[in-house]
Amino acid sequence: MAEMADPNVTEDTAKAVSRRRFIRGVIAGGAAVSSAGYLFRASTLVGQAPVAGASERLITLNINGQLRHADVMKQETLAWTLRYKLGLTGTKLGCDRSECGACTVLIDDVPHYSCSMLTHTVRNRKVTTVEGLAAADGTLHPVQQGVVDEQGFQCAFCMSGFIMATVGFLKINPNPTREELAHGISGNLCRCQDYDKILTSLMRGAEYARRANGA
Repeated sequence: MAEMADPNVTEDTAKAVSRRRFIRGVIAGGAAVSSAGYLFRASTLVGQAPVAGASERLITLNINGQLRHADVMKQETLAWTLRYKLGLTGTKLGCDRSECGACTVLIDDVPHYSCSMLTHTVRNRKVTTVEGLAAADGTLHPVQQGVVDEQGFQCAFCMSGFIMATVGFLKINPNPTREELAHGISGNLCRCQDYDKILTSLMRGAEYARRANGA
């Protein structure tokens, strides 16, 4: 005589199978969504045409004295546009939340965190990145030369942000004391934490800048 199946076991087994299928479906669905998002971002980076309906606009920006055109989403930050749309990778993305200063650029000669500025807000303004500091013949900006001569940075990830902050500060105080300069660039952080050496190199840059200006 055949043994009758336990109805409770059958029901529990069915629930377990159903639960596994549900979990698999959720995982598969999540992976598909993530992949689609990645592909959309990738297509934007390599310059492909935006997806129909995407909120992008072709705008003109004044970057390092040149007019540059870019398709810019309304929520896109200046740091993202500079790096991934215009290829100006000297502007670094560190914290991406206005804390480290690695993304510092000059906007109308004033230092700003580009990770926290929407690109659309800088139309009709002058943006300067670290790539725009050197002269047309390749001569380094005095602050850049000071950093080179004093070898002021270790990994140098934060270097461009410090340089841009210093260039901006020297426009309002061309002859700072060491303490004044330290305060003026205090919005920039170095994860290697060799601030004494950094300040020495930037003070040397300030000295070079005064010489270049005949001061």
